[in-house]
Amino acid sequence: MNPPAAQGLILHARMATLAGDDGYGLIEDGAIAWREGRIAWLGSTAELPRAFDALRATALDAHGALLTPGLIDAHTHLVFAGERAHEFEQRLEGIGYEAIAHAGGGILATVRATRAADEASLLTASLPRALALLADGVTTLEIKSGYALDSEGEASMLRVARRIGSELGIDVRTTLLGLHALPPEFSDQRADYVREVCTQWLPRLHAEGLVDAVDAFCEGIGFSATETRQMFGAARALGLPVKLHADQLSNLQGAALAAEFGALSADHLECTDARGVAALAAAGTVAMLLPGSFYALRETRLPPIAALRAARVPMAVATDLNPGTSPLRSLRVAMNMACTLFGLTPLEALRGVTVHAARALALTGRGRLATGLRADLVLWDAATPAELSYWIGGTLTRMVIAGGTRVA
Repeated sequence: MNPPAAQGLILHARMATLAGDDGYGLIEDGAIAWREGRIAWLGSTAELPRAFDALRATALDAHGALLTPGLIDAHTHLVFAGERAHEFEQRLEGIGYEAIAHAGGGILATVRATRAADEASLLTASLPRALALLADGVTTLEIKSGYALDSEGEASMLRVARRIGSELGIDVRTTLLGLHALPPEFSDQRADYVREVCTQWLPRLHAEGLVDAVDAFCEGIGFSATETRQMFGAARALGLPVKLHADQLSNLQGAALAAEFGALSADHLECTDARGVAALAAAGTVAMLLPGSFYALRETRLPPIAALRAARVPMAVATDLNPGTSPLRSLRVAMNMACTLFGLTPLEALRGVTVHAARALALTGRGRLATGLRADLVLWDAATPAELSYWIGGTLTRMVIAGGTRVA
């Protein structure tokens, strides 16, 4: 990773600071200065303190272009081997997601490919996906394991995730998703598998510094609420935060379970009911919306957006980048989908990939533009914040800065 730039200055930008509890926090004709990876000052260009005059000679003139915090993709599965384009064909031929999984496809198909890949080839396969997100303005990224489903393989996935952060100069947060699917060698030993993940994998991987959070797939084709509670209890004993794939395909009260453990986020939520929404609101858990999988699976049941909004549950948006149900390599396209398919406003979508996404990763020092926060900045070929959700695809980034260093 490159060392942070000692200092920098951008002038004459239209800044969406996202300061405060709502709104874009726009500063017209704004300036922002940073030192040692942190924002040192921001405000009107006309009011730039003389202490920063020395930076004017090398300052970037934005000429009115839009400047925002770096985007945060807080739910991805981007470390994997292989692809599952044939399953895309199968679904369009009328075969359902659960039927594909029961026939040996789905997650277990990616498990076979990932287990067959060594660490170097896994990194080579995964880096381009992370680079695509970076080119789209992402400066912080969450990456889950869950495609090896054995101790050594999961460790390799998490090491590759850490390497991606180092290679690209961005911040990568890692999540152990040991309870993703039941591996074939444990097909008749569910209890033994869950126990091994909780009592052996998690303590070891945590001790090696590879785990920032713990996740589970609480679903009929995944793991039960009882098994999830066992995993979350093990995480709590180690002081690790949890998050949950909740209520995507059926209502197992996953949102309420996530809230019970004070989860950082409950993710998907298409089948969440009023009880689940109330639980999320009471716990302060972020609702993680994943329109990419909704789109790819051609789902019709929407997450309870109006109820979440009414209960003031913070809503984040992420790509859910994965090989089977969301092969989506653009967070901006996810923003557009969240608006078009789920009815979010462009403001809600932008706050969902900045302010609320930071909260979903327990990162208080980013997601907004304010003095003292991490200098994660994106300068866009756009004039208004709504354009980030309006344009579908293409490249809008003019400059991406992570921790004070230009990375794209």
